[in-house]
Amino acid sequence: MSLDKTDVENIAYLARLAIDENDIPEYAQDLNNIFNLVALLSDADTNNISPMAHPFDAKQRLRADVVSETNQREKFQAIAPKTDGGIYLVPQVIE
Repeated sequence: MSLDKTDVENIAYLARLAIDENDIPEYAQDLNNIFNLVALLSDADTNNISPMAHPFDAKQRLRADVVSETNQREKFQAIAPKTDGGIYLVPQVIE
């Protein structure tokens, strides 16, 4: 498949993109390269390939769920305009 100037203009119109007239040949070349890659991937033989649930079928190494910082709530609430019972009080914005 090969795109020409009118194809690129139609695609730009459908995508609601304003493109410069001088950039159309470059866009056409880029889009043609993408279509050629898709065609190349479509030709790949996948008969003996089993489907994967996720491309990264591997165990995730997770860090230990431990507290790494000290509780500084009182320090932070000391500079807050209003607090009550450990929570920040803010002005009502919706009636």
